[in-house]
Amino acid sequence: MHEQRQKILLIEDDPQIVLGLSDALTFEGFEVVSASTGREGVALARARRPNAIVLDLMLPDTNGFRVCEEIRSLDRLVPIIMLTARAEELDKIRGLDAGADDYVTKPFSVGELIARMRAIFRRAERPAEPLADGFRVADAVVNLSNHTVIRGKKTEQLSFYEVGMLRLLHDRAGQPVSRDELLDKIWGLEAGPTNRTVDNFVVKLRKKIERKPDKPEHILTVYGFGYKLAI
Repeated sequence: MHEQRQKILLIEDDPQIVLGLSDALTFEGFEVVSASTGREGVALARARRPNAIVLDLMLPDTNGFRVCEEIRSLDRLVPIIMLTARAEELDKIRGLDAGADDYVTKPFSVGELIARMRAIFRRAERPAEPLADGFRVADAVVNLSNHTVIRGKKTEQLSFYEVGMLRLLHDRAGQPVSRDELLDKIWGLEAGPTNRTVDNFVVKLRKKIERKPDKPEHILTVYGFGYKLAI
């Protein structure tokens, strides 16, 4: 019996990028389907139920932020990696806010994208460990089982990366956790001087946990090192 291959949906309008990524991902053992517009991408996400999605920010009929939000309304857990030609941190954070799990800035290394894809699947396939239902951070209630944060009357969804970060920080509450350790244990990636993934996810989490995200009281920066959770 053949092992079922992981299915990747590429939503990208540049035929050269689609060809290159399709060849590389197929060579690595993935099944690839592609769409050149946001509308087609959403339709394929609904019909084909991919295991992961690579989504370009700039599409001919709409933008990746809107497509990401639509796909998230269909499936809140499918991993989404956003491709962006823009280096601005605000674009990356906006992509994460729209529901992306990770991002790669063009021009990018195909090897890096595949490494991130494999890291996503490694994390998703790890044997489930027993989880407490959750914990409270001030007036925010974090539920690790159903991937939510409730603060007041507002309920926010958490991606598996966010659950992983919060769980690690909570397990070490009051102790600094380095960026390198977070990147390694949560994403399975090596740290690099230009890798702002952890910092951008902290910005995203503060919006869900903190009463004043710009003046955090709980997810605190340990300058030059990483972060710690103050409960």
